[in-house]
Amino acid sequence: MPFDSPDMTDKLDRLGAIAVTIGVNLQPGQELLINAPVEAVPLVRAIATHAYRAGAADVIVSFSDQELAKIHLTEGNEASFDHAPAWRYDSLQRAMEEGAAMLAITGTDPNLLAGADPARKARAQKAHAIAGQAMRGLIGGFKINWSIVPFANPAWAAAMFPDLPEPEAVSRLWAAIFHATRIDNPDPVANWQSHIATLHARAAHLNALRCAALHFRGPGTDLRVGLIDNHIWHGGAADTANGITCLPNIPTEEVFTMPHRARVDGTVRATKPLSNNGTLMDGIEVRFEAGRIVDARATTGEDAFRALIATDDGAAHLGEVALVPDASPISQSGLLFLNTLFDENAASHIAIGRALGINIPGGDIEQTEGANDSLIHVDWMIGSNQIDVDGILADGTVHPLMRAGAFMA
Repeated sequence: MPFDSPDMTDKLDRLGAIAVTIGVNLQPGQELLINAPVEAVPLVRAIATHAYRAGAADVIVSFSDQELAKIHLTEGNEASFDHAPAWRYDSLQRAMEEGAAMLAITGTDPNLLAGADPARKARAQKAHAIAGQAMRGLIGGFKINWSIVPFANPAWAAAMFPDLPEPEAVSRLWAAIFHATRIDNPDPVANWQSHIATLHARAAHLNALRCAALHFRGPGTDLRVGLIDNHIWHGGAADTANGITCLPNIPTEEVFTMPHRARVDGTVRATKPLSNNGTLMDGIEVRFEAGRIVDARATTGEDAFRALIATDDGAAHLGEVALVPDASPISQSGLLFLNTLFDENAASHIAIGRALGINIPGGDIEQTEGANDSLIHVDWMIGSNQIDVDGILADGTVHPLMRAGAFMA
């Protein structure tokens, strides 16, 4: 579907409007920072149009070319893999501290860095994680209003639909994106508001239940995830410290909370591949003891996964656990998106690495016993229609939460 077709123009305009009004919920006088791949110019322009209509003081865009990461890993000298431009992250941090909102556009080739040296990739990722740690803390701690939206990159479409010609693959991916983001609904704003209310109700139910742990059971999985004592479940739109409500992920189907870093035990098998920084990891199986991954395997990308969990001490512990029903429209599409923004909203998942401050009162993970900290936060999928989940109450009572991937009444 060409970008200048009336239907495509209309739907990109709708997605831009949702990103600004429901996603970041941009306020008059705010600056909007946008990080986007170069291919996403048409969507960036739609977003900027709606941002200025909403009263934006300015729209500042940083474009990236995914091929540059590959060039760096193949042509860079060894010292470059331990370098990251701290000044760039410092400038973004200052903008956020002064009230700017942040919008990221995702959509890259999930196989871009296949075959690249995993040690180099791990070093480069760690260097950038260190340089941007304070900036990402503002985002993960919901100090600002922020959101993520997708764009159908041709290389991403080709990875999803390898047997189709590129134009048809891109059209198929756009159709899936518009459905998942509710853009093809007659009233996307009302549809999103209703969906957010459903997620809020689900989170409220789990907060009232006060589970001490979750127990996941299914093929290859027998995992008990202990939760922080004063954990808070969230889902859908969230209030930020600057007093603005934003919807962090578009699309979103999850409710999520904080595990205790030392109370995770058992085995778990990933139910979908994980694409992280241009590397595909499939068939992940791990064993936890006292909260830490002590054994990790994968049929594809095992070295990359092992390098990921060796990033720092917290990378082998959990920072998030999320419940997603198999009835999610993303799951029901039958598509494997090879993109975490989508695949994490097709299945219940866990995240290795940094915990999210929004899941505890006060939001300070450094002052909360059992909260995990790390340079990374990587979600991977462990749910399906073959997975059951029980809530374990403090007195040992078992409360069924999900059966065959469906929430219990």
